[in-house]
Amino acid sequence: MPADGRLARGAATRRVVLRRAVDVASVDGLEGLSLGRLATELELSKSGVFALFGSKEELQLATIEAAFTIFESHVVTPSLDLPPGLPRLRAICENWLDYSENRVFPGGCFFFNVGAEFDARPGRVHDAVAAASGSFAAFIRETALEAVALGQVDADPEVLAFELHALGRAANADAVLNGGPAPYALARRAINARLAPKP
Repeated sequence: MPADGRLARGAATRRVVLRRAVDVASVDGLEGLSLGRLATELELSKSGVFALFGSKEELQLATIEAAFTIFESHVVTPSLDLPPGLPRLRAICENWLDYSENRVFPGGCFFFNVGAEFDARPGRVHDAVAAASGSFAAFIRETALEAVALGQVDADPEVLAFELHALGRAANADAVLNGGPAPYALARRAINARLAPKP
């Protein structure tokens, strides 16, 4: 097989492995990942999967990157179609709740779960999780700053962003633990009240 054919096949296999890896990690954590487990579940050779990643840590890092790409496509990217400020801020919150409620990842919000797993464990995996979560928090904060600067919301933008982030995380945690849509409904009511237009 020509080299470019092998590369394309390797890239396709890598995508399949990572799609399964993000689902597994959302439920069992990044420590629940193993090259052997993924190879067995996907009926691939363990040596072939190992060749794609080389180590468990590299698999974990690639899984975080893949999960963030999926997260962005559901939450961040669609909100960019809305005008800056309050419309975009509302869209971010709604997209985030939809992403969690619709179980894009079977374990709920991927980054909430792996953040709790690695929050007190220094290293490359911790840093990658923190960077991904931090970039989303920064996006909420920047959008809140725009809404306040445009005179659309009367609030301290740093506090507003923190509250919105906390409401999304709380809805996800309660719904995953207890089931049912009630936490999402409560979060939507709280967010709507918090984002009431400035009189």
